[in-house]
Amino acid sequence: MSFSFFKPSRPKTPQELAKAMKDSLMALDTKTVAEVKALEKAMEEVEKNIMTMRVMLSGDGEVEPNSDQAVQMAIEICNEDVIALFIHKLPILGWEARKNLVHCWSILLKQNVDSICCCVQYMENHLELLDFFVVCYDNKEIALHCGSMLRECIKVPSLAKYILESPSFELFFKFVELPNFDVSSDAFSTFKDLLTKHASAVSEFLSSHYNEFFEQYETLLTSKNYVTRRQSLKLLSEFLLEPPNSHIMKHYITEVHHLKVMMTLLKDSSKNIQISAFHIFKVFVANPNKPREIKVILAKNHEKLLSLLQDLSAGKGGEDEQFEEEKEMIIKEIERLSRLPNLEA
Repeated sequence: MSFSFFKPSRPKTPQELAKAMKDSLMALDTKTVAEVKALEKAMEEVEKNIMTMRVMLSGDGEVEPNSDQAVQMAIEICNEDVIALFIHKLPILGWEARKNLVHCWSILLKQNVDSICCCVQYMENHLELLDFFVVCYDNKEIALHCGSMLRECIKVPSLAKYILESPSFELFFKFVELPNFDVSSDAFSTFKDLLTKHASAVSEFLSSHYNEFFEQYETLLTSKNYVTRRQSLKLLSEFLLEPPNSHIMKHYITEVHHLKVMMTLLKDSSKNIQISAFHIFKVFVANPNKPREIKVILAKNHEKLLSLLQDLSAGKGGEDEQFEEEKEMIIKEIERLSRLPNLEA
């Protein structure tokens, strides 16, 4: 007598699992689901399939993942267009399914077949999915999941470049100031990655969108929100001081309205913001090729500036000596400018 019906079911192959995931995700379409129970069953299938994929990709703590299966899984979800379904169905998936999907996403993007990352290639052929990720910051239920998946995409130069050039990039200036702190912080993390991960792409972007970008960026530097002001000021230092952006920096420090913003931030009630502003302000002052307009502003406001700088200290930390040396140099330069007879406004 055979007792084969007691045997555990055979694990799905990557091809079978990709097909099963596609079918269960498509069954979530409310237009085709007539009954609540049918929808619930479809959701259970989706969650089970995503969990199965997670185990296949990263193991279960006892069994190590099979690298060949991971590669095959990446190939099959691209062939079956499952990636687009994953992303578009995120809003209706349960929290556990989303968490597992985010975990799988970083692994799938790294799977390499003959020097080609097929999931990256899929995203390059479906760039609208990147815009979908960005727009999802407006949905706090899935904002953090989409943010995490988007940052994985941003690690790829071609995908980061697309987002920088996309109209959806402008939405970050809104999203980093959303009232939900977790969502706004996550949006700022993504915004920072876009401006710091790929220096050459950022340099190219800033060169071609200089005026629009810095006009919008100024709204962050002058925000009423302390966290926004502090984070955006620190980020500005990071990407302006990147060697590929030296030409951007040279342009930036010749413009009077940027100098005025830094002078205003030197008066901020936060000591941290004052110090961060000083590190950018000093570049305006130390520039040996300062335009006359910059010299006039510095000379005209020298008394207030000297008073602010003399009261400014680095506080705790190991940079006190360097900070004081730089401050002394800047003070001397402002004093020199104030004595020049030909800088009447």
